[in-house]
Parts: sequence; structure tokens; C-alpha cells
Amino acid sequence: MFLLGLTGSIGMGKSTTAQMFVDHGCALWDADAAVHRLYAKGGAAVAPFKAAFPDAVIDGAVSRSALKEIIGRDPAALKQIEAIVHPLVGQDRATFLAQTQADIVVLDIPLLFETGGDARVDATACVVTDDATQEARVMERGTMTREQFLAIKAKQMPAAEKCARATYVIETDTLEHAAAQVQDIVKEIRSQLHA
Repeated sequence: MFLLGLTGSIGMGKSTTAQMFVDHGCALWDADAAVHRLYAKGGAAVAPFKAAFPDAVIDGAVSRSALKEIIGRDPAALKQIEAIVHPLVGQDRATFLAQTQADIVVLDIPLLFETGGDARVDATACVVTDDATQEARVMERGTMTREQFLAIKAKQMPAAEKCARATYVIETDTLEHAAAQVQDIVKEIRSQLHA
């Protein structure tokens, strides 16, 4: 089994690119989706959060907005929150890997390099587009202001640095170009696996 870490900053086209790998028969584990599962009603994170931050659990689920408020009041709480979430996310990933039959597993991890996740995969792929396209994509979603987008972007590792560290760089300027690059990467990995 080959583990490919997929990363890219907000608005770079990572989710669309991840689906292209699935279309080629790769399995996909999504870190953000794992957190959503853990935070949902009945999720594994609910009980530990109820114990550590009772205000963060609303209607039996962990509230992201409540967590933001808690971190806003006490920035040191972030370390405690990460100490609860990271091991649970790791368990979710391990369970997924134990159950999949795929030859290539794509691990979609937004903060792959920032969290040292690149050390746990066989190769990395970074999706990238130009600044103007990135901003236009995020603004089209209508979920945040330009100020919020710029604040998130400022917290993420610069795209150029991610690309420099990545095994593969996938340009998402057009869907066709991105799809062709994904196909080439899958072909290259499979040729190594079955050599």
C-alpha cells in the first residue's frame, strides 16, 4: 500500500483533485471529514471535550464556533484541544488504513507539512494555483470575507514552500490539466508498486 499525502492551501482545488485520485481507484482519507465525524453527535471527541471544555459541547456535538470562542479567550486552550483531537484523528486514519484494500491511499491533510505528517507518507502532492484564482475561488464560495480569507492564508505555510517540499506539484489552473497530472502521478506510483 502506497500512502500519498495530499495538501494545498485554501482555495487551491484540493477537494476536486482528491476526487480525481478516487476516480483512478485510489482510496481517500480526509482529515477534515474525520474531524467532522469525531465532533458529530456520538463522535469519539464528544466525551473528552465534555470533560475538558463543557461549553464546547452543544446538543451532544462539539461546536467549532464554541471552540473558537474558547481559544479566543484562552489561546493556551489550543494545545489542550489539539491533545484531544490529534490522537483521535490518528486512530480514525489507522482504522481506515486497516480496512482499505486500495493499492494507493490518498491522505487529504490540509496542514500536512505544518504538522509533520509528511514523515508518515511515501510521497506528497501539493495542489497549487495562482493567487488571483485562489482568492476568486474562496470568494465565490460566499462563506467568508476577504479579511477572513487573508487571515487563514497568513497562518498557512506559503504555497511556494509547500510546493518546494512536495514530491509532486499539481497545477489546478484547469480541470483538464489537473486531471492529466493526477493520471500521470497514479501511473508513476503504480509502475513503482508493480515493478
